[in-house]
Amino acid sequence: MTSTDVDDGTLKGRGELRDRPQRTGTDHTTPITPPAAPGTAAAPGAPHRWLALAIVMTAAFMDLVDVTIVNIAIPSIQRTAHASFSQIQWITAGYALAFAAGLITGGRLGDIHGRKRIFLVGVAGFTVASALCGFAANPEMLVAARVLQGAMAALMVPQVLSIVHATFPAHERGKVFGLFGAIVGLGAVSGPLLGALLTEWNVLGLEWRPIFLINLPVGIGALLLGRRYISESRAPHALKLDLVGVALVTLGLLMLLYPLTRGRELGWPLWGYASMAGALVVFGVLVAYERRKAARDGSPLIEPSLFKVKSFAAGIAVQTVFGVALGIFFLVWTLYMQVGLGWTPLHAGLTGVPFSIAVSVAAGLSVQKLVPRFGRKVLQAGALVMGLGVLIYVGESHRYGLALASWQMALPLVVMGLGMGLIVAPLTDAVLSEVPREHAGSASGLINTVQQMGNALGLGLVSVVFFGVVDDRLTSERVGPAFVHAFQHALLWVAAIMAVIFLLMSALPKRPAQHLEGGDATAPLPAQAAAEPALVP
Repeated sequence: MTSTDVDDGTLKGRGELRDRPQRTGTDHTTPITPPAAPGTAAAPGAPHRWLALAIVMTAAFMDLVDVTIVNIAIPSIQRTAHASFSQIQWITAGYALAFAAGLITGGRLGDIHGRKRIFLVGVAGFTVASALCGFAANPEMLVAARVLQGAMAALMVPQVLSIVHATFPAHERGKVFGLFGAIVGLGAVSGPLLGALLTEWNVLGLEWRPIFLINLPVGIGALLLGRRYISESRAPHALKLDLVGVALVTLGLLMLLYPLTRGRELGWPLWGYASMAGALVVFGVLVAYERRKAARDGSPLIEPSLFKVKSFAAGIAVQTVFGVALGIFFLVWTLYMQVGLGWTPLHAGLTGVPFSIAVSVAAGLSVQKLVPRFGRKVLQAGALVMGLGVLIYVGESHRYGLALASWQMALPLVVMGLGMGLIVAPLTDAVLSEVPREHAGSASGLINTVQQMGNALGLGLVSVVFFGVVDDRLTSERVGPAFVHAFQHALLWVAAIMAVIFLLMSALPKRPAQHLEGGDATAPLPAQAAAEPALVP
């Protein structure tokens, strides 16, 4: 997610964002939104606001679908582009890493230089990166283009709801955020199906390439219309950039992830272990630097004082570990269905629909009915239910082997989906409940950033928990059984991770605060936004 100006309590990201009541006089903090002029969007409440909403929501949908659409095409990319297993991990992990590393900085750039301007730069860059992905000549170029795509998404996505906030009056934002949740749900379901159809249709003989090229007309349209109908706004007293912090985070993660993904192929060389140990040193330097920067100018990438709040520190751990579990599951699930069981992309995509529906249903119930009544127990129940679904899946896979059918997967997928829905929707509220109001924006940005980083780490761990039990020299008739066994092994890791999450959740508040749109207090992101990275079948 993005960061915000802690002075005015602005909160933004892939979810709800609010400003504290604006002061008047010489110390006013009203966002800089110029008067409406021909070819620009009007101020909040003006007629063009719904068109501006459609533009930014289209861009958000493009990013969301791009994340979900790639997973289903991974086996096709591996087969036709002759990518190694470590390269297909980096096709997804590279995006997640660049996205996570740039989220907070992307938000601050919008605060400083104008949200419309940075949004349009992000859209243009995302479109160019999509073209580079679609026309990639080799796996190395595809990985590099995916990293660029993630970096551009980090510029584009944080501005979406900042623009919404500057464009819509407070009494209409509830409706807008409801639409945003619907877009998230639609992207979660349609992304895998669209990816499956585009891959299976083999449009113009391009195999998987249309999953990226489809972004071109959407991005160009959003760019042209956005220039005309989106108004400019900036945050008052925006925080400074912390580029050193970004560099340290990125370096530490690369030193950790690269040996994990390449270690198996290279025979786990000594330098790999040295690199992973060195990553811990880099993270230690990061902590020391962030403390110093917070004391010097109050604009660190990571606000150190937040970790003095027990529930927030535990929540960050939950988000990170949950991201690891999701990173492992979704990649090995795709490989299991398409490589292990030999299913087509469309078959695999349709199999995931019950899961996505179950997540959406449980997410709505958890926020509206269950959490207000039962509090933290709902999240803990979600961890147990999701873990149970994982174990049922292991049992089904072991029992039926290569003969396992889609309808037999429905039960474990629905149970897993229900568990995930109980977690992802209310988790952000629970983590932010005890965070001081002036740090709500920074905390929200950090929560979503660490989940993306956890996701990248989980994708890196696939080399250990999945490919680590697959023989390097498999005959064609042994590929299926080997991948089925590796899938079961990886899912046992996921089940263990869910048990760890259950224990960590005991440090969350028993009754997470409930925040209402339009209220005076700064509030966390809405459930749908927090859930977005999780809905990646």
